[in-house]
Amino acid sequence: MKITKKVQREFLQHKLSTDSKWAKIALLRIYEGQRNMRSKIYSPDGFGFSGFDRDTLEPLARKLESQRDLDIRELSLLKGKIKKYWKQILKVTDIERLNSQIEKLNSSKITAA
Repeated sequence: MKITKKVQREFLQHKLSTDSKWAKIALLRIYEGQRNMRSKIYSPDGFGFSGFDRDTLEPLARKLESQRDLDIRELSLLKGKIKKYWKQILKVTDIERLNSQIEKLNSSKITAA
């Protein structure tokens, strides 16, 4: 099966909105990248939080950085918002590893059917 960008998008959006570990890692990756650019707003190259989400997501990232976990409400909020940042996560992801995970998922679906 050829893994298209659409398949990658669907996989990432699903993982980011349903898997707490993926959502937290994604949040920290975007936050770190945004901080490294010394920018508080969405950057021209498309990396960082939107101005609308910044006030919500940055405090969550700072909380995780300080080794504190998110409560259920915060985690639900994160999962609802982080999936729209799938393109940024795709930019910093090992594509071969991602495609391998997609292939494993697809083969397990075929086997289960």
